[in-house]
Amino acid sequence: MIVENIHDVQKKIKEACKRAGREETEVTLIAVSKTKPVSMILEAYQAGMREFGENKPQELRDKARELDFPLNWHMIGNLQKNKIKYVVGTACMIHSIDSVSLAEAVNAEAEKKGTRCDILLEVNIAAEDSKHGFNPEQIEETVRILCRCKNLRIRGIMTVAPYTENAEENRMYFRKMHEILIDINHKNIDNIFMDVLSMGMTSDYEVAIEEGATMVRVGTGIFGERMYPQKDNQGKK
Repeated sequence: MIVENIHDVQKKIKEACKRAGREETEVTLIAVSKTKPVSMILEAYQAGMREFGENKPQELRDKARELDFPLNWHMIGNLQKNKIKYVVGTACMIHSIDSVSLAEAVNAEAEKKGTRCDILLEVNIAAEDSKHGFNPEQIEETVRILCRCKNLRIRGIMTVAPYTENAEENRMYFRKMHEILIDINHKNIDNIFMDVLSMGMTSDYEVAIEEGATMVRVGTGIFGERMYPQKDNQGKK
């Protein structure tokens, strides 16, 4: 089932790229494996997947330890400062930097570990109260501040668009994200060239690709519905 789902998603990515006049190689598919067991990740790996997304730092760390072979782990969920140590040095990229102070804390941890960390700035493109991220107007100022952090590479921006059953409703948000990326690159800020636009999930990744996404994060479309720990009658996990 997972193999067939991956092939179906890859086919749709190819078709979306064709509609947008883009090369399929311009888009990276991230299999969102949060809450999924290692057995399912292995099945996806055997089908050719190498990019996996997790939203809990400890879960990312534990899966990376258990699956001790070349995989690219992406931290895509909200990251608290006291959990940074689990991610830096393990994740190939942190998609969810939503404040200057968080970025600076990641920079400090990367310096301590003698590494550099690829990050994306999360943009709350639809100004939803329930979402994390910078306002679009804050991105340039944020980049100018963080470009001084020697252990960070600001690779681009990310957004979680509003949930909708009609993907077309998010097209304007994806288009705005692409405009922000292009605008920042035109500013010629020292040591900054952003090449990653992470946007689009199971319900809307095709539209996101048509509007310039370079990474799409697909969970349900590959693994099926999310799996959460069951509770017993006493409410314990």
